[in-house]
Amino acid sequence: MFAAQSVPECLNSFDTVIITGASSGIGEQFLNTIANINPNAKFINLSRTPPTIILSNNHLRHCPADLSSAAGQEMAATAVEKWLDGEGAGTKGILLINNSGFGRYGPFPEPDVANALAMVDLNMRALVLLTGRLLPRLQARGGAVINIASVAAFQPTPLLSVYGATKAFVLNWSLGLWRELLGSKVHVLCVCPGPTSTNFFRAAGFSEPPVPNSGQTSAQVVAESLQALAARKPLVVCGWSNKLGVIVSGRLPKTWVTRIAYQMMVKLRMGPLAKKSP
Repeated sequence: MFAAQSVPECLNSFDTVIITGASSGIGEQFLNTIANINPNAKFINLSRTPPTIILSNNHLRHCPADLSSAAGQEMAATAVEKWLDGEGAGTKGILLINNSGFGRYGPFPEPDVANALAMVDLNMRALVLLTGRLLPRLQARGGAVINIASVAAFQPTPLLSVYGATKAFVLNWSLGLWRELLGSKVHVLCVCPGPTSTNFFRAAGFSEPPVPNSGQTSAQVVAESLQALAARKPLVVCGWSNKLGVIVSGRLPKTWVTRIAYQMMVKLRMGPLAKKSP
């Protein structure tokens, strides 16, 4: 966990994996990929619904959790701590993957302020609380933290304003934490995917992905993420088109980028596939 490694070497340096939102999408792919490479690892998943994956060695524990509420976050953190002291105990490193999050398309405060606050709690507060509560254990055993942000973190995102702002927090907080822990037994990686084939768009208010057959698959995102973790990178933007977009947007004035982003987001709603879910 202290120098660049191959992906199998990196993943086999952990015997405990804590993941949020492994019931679908990128989180489910992380679970499946890591379990295939390191079948001896023990997993605990925090989400409302359990993963559909069943590990042959019964090394997966599902902890029902509503991470969009402060009470649910506290209960989840306590459950993980107890698990780490019991069946999740190990002698190798701990891998924490903060994956859970959601967005909502539309002008603020649609559909209501409560939805926006739940987004803030899940996308930001849950990540900070879990990392803070578990960091002493990671420092004692060694380990890594993977935080899932988004390419939306690099510029304002009108009509996904709260979502983009939460992901900007994840990006900047992750990089700050990475520098604080540099040289310690804990590495921090921030992952910034672009549009990905997951349930994100349906949860955001679309009946179908607004731009079909575009973006990456969850498998591609996870593969790039694990390669970056093994190389001990602090940040990875997944996909060459997304990397290029981040570079271009970073060279333009923020107000220009915001205007361009707004026009692009308006077209998503006007497009034939951008129908609101019933």
